[in-house]
Amino acid sequence: MKVLYAVSEARPFAASGGLADVAGSLPQALRKRLVGCRVVMPLYASVPEELRQNMKFITHISVPVSWRSQYCGIFEARHGGVIYYLLDNQYYFKRDNYYSYYDDAERFAFFARAVLEIIPHIGFVPDIIHCNDWQTALTPVYHSCFYANKEGYSHIKTIFTIHNIQYQGVFGREILHDVLGLGDEHYSLLEYDGAINLMKGGIECAHMVTTVSPTYAKEILDPWYSHGLDSILLQRAWKIKGILNGIDTDYYNPETDPDIPANYSCLSPENKALNKAALQKEMGLPEKEDTPLIGIVSRLVGHKGFDLVKAILEGVLQNEDVQLAVLGSGEWQYESFFKEMHEKHPEKVGVFIGFNPSLAKRVYAGSDLFLMPSKSEPCGLAQMVALRYGTVPIVRATGGLKDSVFEGEEGNGFVFEGYNPEELLKAIDRALRLYEDKKSWRNLRQRAFDSDYSWGKSANEYIKIYKEVIKMY
Repeated sequence: MKVLYAVSEARPFAASGGLADVAGSLPQALRKRLVGCRVVMPLYASVPEELRQNMKFITHISVPVSWRSQYCGIFEARHGGVIYYLLDNQYYFKRDNYYSYYDDAERFAFFARAVLEIIPHIGFVPDIIHCNDWQTALTPVYHSCFYANKEGYSHIKTIFTIHNIQYQGVFGREILHDVLGLGDEHYSLLEYDGAINLMKGGIECAHMVTTVSPTYAKEILDPWYSHGLDSILLQRAWKIKGILNGIDTDYYNPETDPDIPANYSCLSPENKALNKAALQKEMGLPEKEDTPLIGIVSRLVGHKGFDLVKAILEGVLQNEDVQLAVLGSGEWQYESFFKEMHEKHPEKVGVFIGFNPSLAKRVYAGSDLFLMPSKSEPCGLAQMVALRYGTVPIVRATGGLKDSVFEGEEGNGFVFEGYNPEELLKAIDRALRLYEDKKSWRNLRQRAFDSDYSWGKSANEYIKIYKEVIKMY
């Protein structure tokens, strides 16, 4: 079985979030299970020079973008046993950022079409093209409209994964002909609420649609979570499946992690205390071994649940012996709130506004508890990383948080259901009370360590879906 994994970013070449983590890990896990998986992505200007030096130029082709014919250079690279194809067009991709440009529709229409056009030139004819998020949603559309009956393409099936339904690729109707190169007969595939919706087109045309957790696959059928696409998804519910993402357990490994002060493992967790002391010092907090330290690594935005945190944190800090280590950036109101909490409670709140990957790992390693009170969370990787480092999550039961964190005698964390400050406060209180019982705390921490969210199980589930799609069509 051969899979071409089409994605707008992938570690180590380009990364802005969790999508790149998935694209950098899942193909490796598939290859370990004897699936021929290769990755195709844009060649951005920001790809590091040390990675460019090991790229091999294959050829260049012309890619149709409506009435235009655009240059596409094909470069090949190898990383972690996986072959990557990086597609070069400096007009589209030699820019400071990956997204949020006025011509994003044209940029990713080019990329989506190029994914199909390069196949005769790379010596790799896939059985499955696995597309991810709105940036590649046009690949199933183009395949269905222009390639499905062409020699060399008719056997190819497409799978479309929704990583976050909030970002759908919505543009004006006027791009249909001049930018996307599609006719009026194709308008119904992409039209939603009077606009062109690229994600809707991917959902309509892909042979199978997946999401990044089983719970999220159910949630997006509800208007509360669907960002307007629930009616389309309900009509296509028969082809939607949820598979929980995994994490790279080599990159996130407290036993070998070079970014933390002291390595430790689930079998020898003693050095975790050294990481706690180092984190307290780094964040300007008093070094108190017996004071529970709650970590936060997140974008500081409303849907991550920080309105709930804002409602209860002052009371928690006044009434509890607890510390908070916050790493993140986002909306001004939440950045300002945590800065204010630090100024009012410098002995209890340490804040770093911005993002620092190595500091993030020190927060995972040094914290006792990890807070994720999200309003919605398609999968979430931070709670899995925290578990890997023996740090106990406090989460709301949504999306992948619900599928990976469980409370109870055999649980690995603390979970609250309702999206309100009172339930969050009760969950934090349960965590702080159990922390005082050292034997129960050690047992809970060990269950956190024992949680396995490596890519193996997830890769096996994707392989089942690949085989199912090949058999169905």
